[in-house]
Amino acid sequence: MNEMSERAQFVTRLGAIAATVGSAVGLGNIWRFPYEAGEHGGGAFLLIYIVCVFLVGIPVIVSEFVIGRGTHKNVSGALKQVAPGTPLHWFSYVGIVASLMILSFYSVVCGWIVEYLIQSIAGHMSGHSAAEYSAIFNNFVSSPWRSMLWTLLFLLLNFLILRRGIEKGIERVSSVMMPLLFLILAIFCIYALTLPGARKGVEFLFVPDFSQLTPKVAIGAMGQAFFSLSLGLSCLLTYASYFQDRDSLVKNATIIASLDTLVAILAGIMIFPVVFSFGAQPEAGPKLVFEVLPNIFQQLPGGYLWSVLFFLLLFFASITSTISMSEISITFFTEEHHMSRTRATGLNTVIAMAFGTLCALSFNVLGDFKILGKTLFDLFDYVSSNVLLPVGGIFFSVMVGWYINRTFVRDQLTNHGTLHSWVIKPLVFCIRFVAPIGIVLVFLYGLGLFDGLL
Repeated sequence: MNEMSERAQFVTRLGAIAATVGSAVGLGNIWRFPYEAGEHGGGAFLLIYIVCVFLVGIPVIVSEFVIGRGTHKNVSGALKQVAPGTPLHWFSYVGIVASLMILSFYSVVCGWIVEYLIQSIAGHMSGHSAAEYSAIFNNFVSSPWRSMLWTLLFLLLNFLILRRGIEKGIERVSSVMMPLLFLILAIFCIYALTLPGARKGVEFLFVPDFSQLTPKVAIGAMGQAFFSLSLGLSCLLTYASYFQDRDSLVKNATIIASLDTLVAILAGIMIFPVVFSFGAQPEAGPKLVFEVLPNIFQQLPGGYLWSVLFFLLLFFASITSTISMSEISITFFTEEHHMSRTRATGLNTVIAMAFGTLCALSFNVLGDFKILGKTLFDLFDYVSSNVLLPVGGIFFSVMVGWYINRTFVRDQLTNHGTLHSWVIKPLVFCIRFVAPIGIVLVFLYGLGLFDGLL
């Protein structure tokens, strides 16, 4: 107990929920989900997505929570405690490396968002044709200095928040930004539903075309649920290590998964009615955010305000995600290598800046430098998303479902017998069987082993 009294904790349950939801809610919900749903038939994709969140997402969240809250340590220290005398703690480097890789390339996209937010505030994102919006984006990412500058400035902001610690940094920022994120989403959704033709967008999202329920759509939806919730990265384990012992892990996991799913659905409600109202294509893909939507915003009454709010929304989602990814290595550096918080945060930032710069330059001066046929940006994205995260998800579900002492797991799920719920038995079943099988399918699909079969 003395160790716990010296270690940081989330001060309030609301702060813990806000921070952990913030770690899950990111560009995967607001940027990736709409274009994935658009490319996979809308309602059919959403239906499978929701099922996967509850059958795979929540069990893996709980698995990470059990290890994190049960030990109150960083991922390496936690694995040393639950698997003493084994080399399993070396697996912590999978999460640490994955988090640094994601932080590096993810911050490049976050830099684009900051650029577009500032340009929107300055009033420069209006009065252009669709072709000009495409040219604006291409010119921006092809500029080495602009792309690199915004990446580095975003990571510097990330550093300033993180160096203030858990209570004054992560919890305080998340407690402000997450409610604002939901408020902006709600405002967008209400307005989008008033547009002519909005009904078509709502039907596309919520009315499933069962002819679209193919194995490819199902695995794609499972993968989106997995990546949207940041599973297997160990950031949820890290945040859970700051939970208080009275918190209900099952309830927290359900709330976090539900709110994360709600954000994805609200993003769909926000985007698809607008897209259908203006005759754009729902399967526009990644360019939807930076090319298609800015063109649509300028045609809306008060387009300036909508453009600013949209990129502010993306900024909130991105910064709450990057601070959680950074915390994985920061707690490792402080607890395993006894660094100060400021020094550990600085080291994490310097590493991310170095690789983030290379990722930003892969769209211009390093565009011809490729490894395994991929630019550094694409390589970091592919390895972390398709290899390291699924492997991490399988590891944590197998550890909690099959390896760790059953009494330890039960004590964490029931808060040492003080909580009782009928859901625990089916939850453990999903941790042991459903989640690992589902993640293996996502893993194999991500490696392209199903190409030509689905």
